[in-house]
Amino acid sequence: MGSRIPRREFLVSVGGLAAAAAVSSLPAKALLASEKLYPPADLSYFDTPISRGPARIRVGYAAITWNGNDRQAIEDISALGYPGIQLRSNCIAEFASPQELRELLERKNLRMVAFSSGSVNIDPAVETEQISTAIAHAQFAHDVGGLYLQITDQRPKDRAITPADYQRLGQLLTEIGKRTADLGILVGYHNHMGTLGQRPEEVDQILQASDPRYVKLLLDTGHYYQGGGDPAKAIEKYHDRLLFLHIKDVEELPHSTDPKHTYRWVELGQGKEDIPAVFAVLRRVKFHGWVVVELDSEPDPSRTPKESAAMAEKYLEDRIGIKV
Repeated sequence: MGSRIPRREFLVSVGGLAAAAAVSSLPAKALLASEKLYPPADLSYFDTPISRGPARIRVGYAAITWNGNDRQAIEDISALGYPGIQLRSNCIAEFASPQELRELLERKNLRMVAFSSGSVNIDPAVETEQISTAIAHAQFAHDVGGLYLQITDQRPKDRAITPADYQRLGQLLTEIGKRTADLGILVGYHNHMGTLGQRPEEVDQILQASDPRYVKLLLDTGHYYQGGGDPAKAIEKYHDRLLFLHIKDVEELPHSTDPKHTYRWVELGQGKEDIPAVFAVLRRVKFHGWVVVELDSEPDPSRTPKESAAMAEKYLEDRIGIKV
């Protein structure tokens, strides 16, 4: 037989239920007047974003100066103490597998900062092929332990450039960026002489035409300067979209008889670009990320790529105050 509830306890419980029902039926104003369950909270803390810490700049070096001899580039860049390296797609054929390259980089204490995927063409007929190539390169970068995918473009020849060209490129970059994001590899658009992103106003249009969630800026300070821009001002303008940078210097060739070669890339501090101003702004905007020193080829054939990389290292330490 089940237990019986004493009459007194039954009446008390019924009275409690009636009281609860009476409270629930009180007007809203009466409920507000009653004591609140929780004290009011001060949420003003969330109105002010947490300020970013000091700049944290890491320095890598690009293997392009070694002209395809990536194993020697890895050896030399590691020996100089650089923690990062950028490689190009030619290294896919040089190594048996991404794992082989990854293990070599790990032994040499190097991180693949970026992988160059080459340039894309805005011709719709080759769009599918170009997206597939970029995805394959992003997969390779991912398997090696890389961070970013560099993409530049081919400027249409023998015709005037139209606003539709920038829109087309922005859409293509966005589509590639969406696909590579699934692999955890971010796309950086590389401004470059001879491309749709040669001049500062052209870089503006390309970035405006692309989705900032999937397309970031790889700011090449040398190309931006040679294209008529101020790299320091570009960093201020795009700091919230800056993925990483190429740091390079340039000098004019006033006596050149070739109109296509009126300048050349030189070691840091040997040209006319204001490199200290670039790093001053990076510190001011509290940039956290990588800069990659790049020298396309040796301006002085008597020097080796390793010697030029050592010159850059000394310049960064003595002039900029950054120890590689």
